[in-house]
Amino acid sequence: MGMVGGSTDAFIGAVHRRVAALDGYIELVCGAFSSNPQKSKATGKSLFLPPDRVYGSYEEMIEREKELPEGERMDFVSIVTPNHLHFAPARLALENGFHVILDKPMTLSLAEAKTLKKIADRSGLVFALTHTYTGYPMVKEARRLVAKGTLGVVRKIYVEYTQGWLAQPLERTGQKQASWRSDPKFSGLGGAIADIGTHAANLAEYIGGNPITELCADLQAVVQGRVLDDDATMFLRFEGGATGLLVATQVAAGEENNLFIRVYGEKGGLEWRQEEPNTLILKWPDKPRQILRTGLPYVGNEAAGATRVPSGHPEGYLEAFANIYVAFARAVADHQRGKKIVPQHYGFPDVNDGVRGMAFIEAAVKSSAQKQKWIRITV
Repeated sequence: MGMVGGSTDAFIGAVHRRVAALDGYIELVCGAFSSNPQKSKATGKSLFLPPDRVYGSYEEMIEREKELPEGERMDFVSIVTPNHLHFAPARLALENGFHVILDKPMTLSLAEAKTLKKIADRSGLVFALTHTYTGYPMVKEARRLVAKGTLGVVRKIYVEYTQGWLAQPLERTGQKQASWRSDPKFSGLGGAIADIGTHAANLAEYIGGNPITELCADLQAVVQGRVLDDDATMFLRFEGGATGLLVATQVAAGEENNLFIRVYGEKGGLEWRQEEPNTLILKWPDKPRQILRTGLPYVGNEAAGATRVPSGHPEGYLEAFANIYVAFARAVADHQRGKKIVPQHYGFPDVNDGVRGMAFIEAAVKSSAQKQKWIRITV
């Protein structure tokens, strides 16, 4: 693995490195960790990388790595920069023969996302997007149960992602994560809707099994003076006839990462909460509720395959994140053996999920800004 971004003072880069290394499939061999060459070198040194594999820019890294013999050069690039620096390094990596795993949202705009999809499709290389929550075992079990018809035809989907870390104008203190997420030059059109709303929408589509086709949104900047939204509520319509509600807020004081989804079909319902990830609750009209737990023999093969420890031991965010990296690594290895890659067979979000995420953001912003509220999502 080569990494773009993720210097020692970055938020998510260290998480990517830890989860990539968790299962022993992936080794970090090089990086361009910062746009500041000195900071990049210092980060590489702290990670015990050879000085000649630590680069001052992603352009230099891709060019130099491409010159190395096969078997010595990096196999793929992990891009963990702010949103405005997703497109260019991903494009350059793909055009030079390197697979890509990219943080979400995929790009700064839908136009960029569509262009990147064309490049990725044309390259035939493996492209993954880190929608982490699809990696949880009980999320995979929920998806399986919905797909097999356990709940009957899905009618309602409610998904909420509530945080409180931006309840105050943290960006005015110079806090790095708040500063770039609240600035459209770095974040794009969306604030909370891009940062966590895309996770909520992706989870609703992943478990429910159908894409969102239309939405009616109300986006607000609750904190006075903030440019981008920090609070979003919207009605949803799904292919297949289900309807639902999505809430994404970063101003719910006291909340941490409270991602919560409920799905109701004609026969029953289910719910899953990210802060209690080993538990999946099934609800029935004519019998007691069932509590399903990670690691027990009644779960399906995909959930079982995503579980590392015996039942009753907590598995969480890092393990779910690692499941994305493991699936991606297996696909890269199979690609190197000449196998045709179908991302759905491996279980990681791909470039199409990235395009859908950007279409979702732009539709939500458009809906909130105009009187005609219902907007059709088009990709």
